[in-house]
Amino acid sequence: MSLKPLKKSDLSKNWMQPRIDRRKSLQPEYHLIVTEGTDTEPSYFGAMKEIINKSYPDRIQLVVQGMGDNTLSLFQKARRLAESSANGYKHVWIVYDTDDFLAEHIDETARLCEKESSEETTYHAIWSNQCIELWFLLHFSYLQSDLHRKTYWPKLTEQLVSLGKGKYSKNRQDMYEILYPFMNTAISNAEKLDRVNSGKLPSASAPGTKVHLLVKKLKPYL
Repeated sequence: MSLKPLKKSDLSKNWMQPRIDRRKSLQPEYHLIVTEGTDTEPSYFGAMKEIINKSYPDRIQLVVQGMGDNTLSLFQKARRLAESSANGYKHVWIVYDTDDFLAEHIDETARLCEKESSEETTYHAIWSNQCIELWFLLHFSYLQSDLHRKTYWPKLTEQLVSLGKGKYSKNRQDMYEILYPFMNTAISNAEKLDRVNSGKLPSASAPGTKVHLLVKKLKPYL
């Protein structure tokens, strides 16, 4: 190697500059969970958010919004939130109950999620027919009978009392912690219902739920 000093004309050349290694900063994958309810669902998914955002801040970040709206209006609000965010949400999960809403609105919300999805953002219709309490009940047993949603609450109370956890109510803040040990059972039971409802629209899938799709996505981080 020559020991001659570098020429001034060579100092400005890129290949003569000292190499500076820079770590590429990876952005976490952002998820937006927008729920119809303002108590039950935000509490349940909010518990997951606290665990995941704290444990994996560089890999995945969740935002949970309880909107107090339903079906088509909920989808429009979720899309506006996603489009106005600087984060760039990779997944937008729209969590809603079918309740007694019009069948065409229930089904159109799911159709819009599929239609409006792109390479940048995937919209997911996470419906429960009739309500999210069906997902809670599936943690304890498989339920295929088309029962009115009001019958779910006594059944949940029966299960919670047997665990020494008291009565079920819509505004309970501890449902995630109570149900977590039975999560795999719930996923398996929900998948059974999916097979039974194969080919049916959401409004005709009674009982049925898609909550397990969101939970399965988040489960590796819990």
